[in-house]
Amino acid sequence: MDVGLIIPQGWKGEYDGWDPAEAWQRTLDLAKNAEELGFESIWVFDHFHTVPVPTDEITFESFTTLSALATVTNRVRIGHMVVCTGFRNPAYTAKLTSTLDVISSGRFELGIGAGWKEDEWIAYGYGFPPTAERLAMFGEHLEVITRMLAPGRATWSGERASVHGAINEPRGIQEHIPLIVGGNGRKKTAGLAVKHADELNFVFLSPAEVAERMPEVRAKCEAAGRDPESLRFSVYTRDEPFLTPGQSRIDLVEAYADVGVDRIVCFPTKSDPSIATQAGFAEDCKAAGVTLV
Repeated sequence: MDVGLIIPQGWKGEYDGWDPAEAWQRTLDLAKNAEELGFESIWVFDHFHTVPVPTDEITFESFTTLSALATVTNRVRIGHMVVCTGFRNPAYTAKLTSTLDVISSGRFELGIGAGWKEDEWIAYGYGFPPTAERLAMFGEHLEVITRMLAPGRATWSGERASVHGAINEPRGIQEHIPLIVGGNGRKKTAGLAVKHADELNFVFLSPAEVAERMPEVRAKCEAAGRDPESLRFSVYTRDEPFLTPGQSRIDLVEAYADVGVDRIVCFPTKSDPSIATQAGFAEDCKAAGVTLV
């Protein structure tokens, strides 16, 4: 099982009260340290306002953050947990994706979802469509994005999104940029992952819950004529169980590995964005049997 780290950007209050320049330097330092410690990947959120309530505190924008992190690292995979598709035209998202893949020398993975944080949608002028409409938009956006990332000019038309002979060059370094669909929906979200994605990312599900869900999704793959083994599973874990070093955290990492998860993404530095906190989590991952590079 691979282990990725969320790199602090302020969204969950980890930089409350910090000077922006000092916070940014810490973000760079933690990205570089994550690579040095041997973690497989680094990730950021795609949000504009802090959580659980919006405050006048730092939240660094995601695509520009990843572009910078790509230039100070060499090996780790990079991506979002996850892009809110409603914040950008899908063809533009594909263009950003391809450019980031070049900047990172072929290390980018596009994690993307329907979005949920109402206050920032409204504050930034996007409105806030009902869940069914956001999921319908997400499905159409995936149709556009997958065509934009495929060879040739992209053409597709739906009710909410379209492209007409769109050129996307350069298309990236990787022959195929991995696409991760994020969300826990058993029907629509899982169905979109089966149709479009290389990986389905569950949010906050326990090892037992993941063990229950994976066979359901594999059955959907078989029903759709897709090889179930071609779809990876990952989990963005709850933060709190991973903040305290020790046996409980070790056991939880082991439990995710035991149920067959391909990757977990954790945020051990949420309450203490420090090099020492990252290093302590690396030691617990090793104790759980995870091989760090």
